[in-house]
Amino acid sequence: MKFIDEATIKLYAGDGGNGVATFRREKYEPMGGPSGGDGGRGASIFIEADRNINTLVDFRYVRVFRGQRGENGRSAECYGAKGEDMILRVPVGTVISDKASGQLLVDLSEHGQCAQMAKGGNGGLGNVHFKSSMNRAPRTCTKGDLGEEFELYLELKVLADVGLLGMPNAGKSTFIRSVSAAKPKVADYPFTTLHPNLGVVRVDTNRSFVIADIPGIIEGAAEGAGLGHQFLRHLARTNLLLHLVDIAPFDDAIDPVHEAKAIVEELRKYDEELYNKPRWLILNKIDMLQDSAETIKKFVKDYGWKGRVFSISAISGMGCKELTYAMMEYLEEVRRENQEREAIEQESQKSQAIIAKQLRVEAHNAKLEQAEARKTVTEQAKKE
Repeated sequence: MKFIDEATIKLYAGDGGNGVATFRREKYEPMGGPSGGDGGRGASIFIEADRNINTLVDFRYVRVFRGQRGENGRSAECYGAKGEDMILRVPVGTVISDKASGQLLVDLSEHGQCAQMAKGGNGGLGNVHFKSSMNRAPRTCTKGDLGEEFELYLELKVLADVGLLGMPNAGKSTFIRSVSAAKPKVADYPFTTLHPNLGVVRVDTNRSFVIADIPGIIEGAAEGAGLGHQFLRHLARTNLLLHLVDIAPFDDAIDPVHEAKAIVEELRKYDEELYNKPRWLILNKIDMLQDSAETIKKFVKDYGWKGRVFSISAISGMGCKELTYAMMEYLEEVRRENQEREAIEQESQKSQAIIAKQLRVEAHNAKLEQAEARKTVTEQAKKE
């Protein structure tokens, strides 16, 4: 199945049914009065996140969705049936924005999360609502409201803890095959990976994280070279980036330092926030070096890197275990910090709620005291 990570769709919610103007026509009821019922409500359109869906391919060819119209009202005060709501299912991690303005509408980051995107129109009123003591036989009724219309842009950002970044053939797919059960395609030519791959890395029984492999980025990707940098969006939700560098390229004309700097520059051109994410340097294919320690030391010096550095061989597994444990420890620390931050925010919200409640009570007591004081003054004035 082809991987589709963006789509544009048009939604037309159902129109409301019309109200009707009818009168009772029964034996022995010459003055039956109005009996027109209301129209039914139009169908609304919802979008729901479903973890069983992986791509937006369902919206590749079917791009227009119309909600069911509400039925018109009928006589004998019968209301029209409402339109059946429509639910569109998308992958978890889908971001929905307005196509025209670009405004973010909703981020469906959890399974089962649902949002109403287009509201159906309300049904019209029948003439039974317009009867009065002055107008016993109203012939007035209203039409149903139109349903909402929107053009939406859907963008899928995969949910992963760690993202792989690097040139084509740097060994990203080989690495994810080595540390997880994922089996992305591996070959000896560039751009073997054409869409993101996810793998679950299990360090222990209850310790695991998700790693994402995206197609390789080359110099000039911002101008459209290679596959461009459209897949970098899938790294937006990660907590850590691994910058894989081929430390032993087959072609002697290739400079690993230049390629590493080019990747970082493309990252900066795409998104400053993504550029500032925590990033580790991973030097791959050290099994092909004669003096790996000296080569690694020279590369780090020429590159000017001051962060964490790991040297591995993805194909043989050398250094991969140590790297996965280091990633797991880092992610657990990030999760603990997030939990502590959330706990502090919750305590702050509780404290603010308590203070607000106390202020409301004090304000209410002050009003009672003022009312009591005014009452006392009035009674004293009456006595005088």
